[in-house]
Amino acid sequence: MYKKIIINKTNHETRVALLEDGTIVELFIERGDESDITGNIYKGRVQRVLPGIQASFVDIGLKQAAFIYVNDVEGNRYDDIERIMLANEEKEEEEKDEDFEKNELAIPATRTDFHIEDLISEGQDIRVQVSKSPIGTKGARVTSYVSLPGRFLVLMPTSNHIGISRRIEDQNERNRLKDIIVDIRNEEYGYIIRTAADGIKREKLEYEMHFLNNLWESIQQKYNKSSCPAPLHKELNVSLRAVRDLLLHEAESLVIDSREGYEEILQFLDKFMPSLKDCVELYDGDEPIFDAYNLEGDISRAIKRKVWLKSGGYIVIEHTEALVAIDVNTGRFVGKHNLEETILKTNLEAVKEIAYQIRLRDLGGIIIIDFIDMEKKTNQEKVFNELREAFRKDRSKNHILPISELGLIQMTRKRNKKPLSRLLCEPCFYCEGEGYLISRQTICYNIYKEILREQKDTTGVRFTLKVNPEIADLLHGELNDIVIKLEQIIKKQIVIYPDSNFHMEEFEVFETYKN
Repeated sequence: MYKKIIINKTNHETRVALLEDGTIVELFIERGDESDITGNIYKGRVQRVLPGIQASFVDIGLKQAAFIYVNDVEGNRYDDIERIMLANEEKEEEEKDEDFEKNELAIPATRTDFHIEDLISEGQDIRVQVSKSPIGTKGARVTSYVSLPGRFLVLMPTSNHIGISRRIEDQNERNRLKDIIVDIRNEEYGYIIRTAADGIKREKLEYEMHFLNNLWESIQQKYNKSSCPAPLHKELNVSLRAVRDLLLHEAESLVIDSREGYEEILQFLDKFMPSLKDCVELYDGDEPIFDAYNLEGDISRAIKRKVWLKSGGYIVIEHTEALVAIDVNTGRFVGKHNLEETILKTNLEAVKEIAYQIRLRDLGGIIIIDFIDMEKKTNQEKVFNELREAFRKDRSKNHILPISELGLIQMTRKRNKKPLSRLLCEPCFYCEGEGYLISRQTICYNIYKEILREQKDTTGVRFTLKVNPEIADLLHGELNDIVIKLEQIIKKQIVIYPDSNFHMEEFEVFETYKN
């Protein structure tokens, strides 16, 4: 499978697309509003401590306060916390080595011995790193366990553990790398050895360790000198993150359409990975780069509610506050032989599209998939196995449960930032995100009832009704009998005025006292 990174960079926006065999599978967008702040480090101040949910709100200088859970608070106020943490780490070293993913911040062992009010207090200054960017009405999630990723190493200054990426399978190489890190580290910091370090010489690891340690010292100095709240460290921009995290073992080449961005990437590679400079290409075509690679159409489909399948079936993707619901339908597909075969074929085709859309849209949290009901257990297992296989290429952690008795598949997927639809779209100003408007017929009936209420104890000669032009057309035409009936009941004329400035559901009724 050939993978390529395509970068479209402008003054106001940078888009990074990861292609697999020419098809876009992941899209990262960075804008001037700094919507993705994962990895940034701040000096914050505790606003409120909430023992009821074992969390607290932290002001880090953003519009929304960040929140931190008890398990994410570094235990530095009691001497015995350190001893408990070390004991917990020793028990969980094996598991942490196996579960490590290169894109994750290091998460400490769960502590149940301490409460949030024992660890931090209101008004306290605290150094935190963003582990999840703000999503919707939720503020950023932060942790005081800092991780600083490099090309080959991840520095964990609040731990002393040395871990190795599970993707390095050769035991001799694992032992070699661990011995090097143990030998060259001067501080009792923890490190994760990343997949890219496989086969790397000692000198490069030593150089990067020195670089990360100096970076951490700089962050500490800023923390001591800065007033609160204040940013202490900003993660690499989306272009350089793509180079660091994707170019070496995820993609074979990178194409960018900005001369400035191209030079920036070459400088970054010259410092960390000179051998990859030949993999970077500056796009100089007349056609926009995303059009040249036929990406805009797939991006447009990724924000649609309904996605059609090639067979004629379709899937519907709905966002709610708590979860994402995906429904599979046969649509125009009628099959050739029997119902069960038609359903199975539709479900199997939907599996590939669902996995693709979830990855491209970056959907996370709880996801419920309602496949078309299948009678045969073997067919259910086939769909489930195909779905699990389709998600093997997904870099985000996910957990998929077998099909339930109701024909549903429940799954979870790690969520770190806004899904694509929330980033590119905003709630409809007409329906305010509800997805529905009151029907025009219902609006007319509401007007009927409102005028009946208004006509009691009135002295005017007629009623004037201002409405949206479409409602006016309906009252003058198809539902004109409503107006006639009202005039008979109230014994007054009703004059209808269309106003294009009125919302579809908006109307105004008032009396006129002179002819």
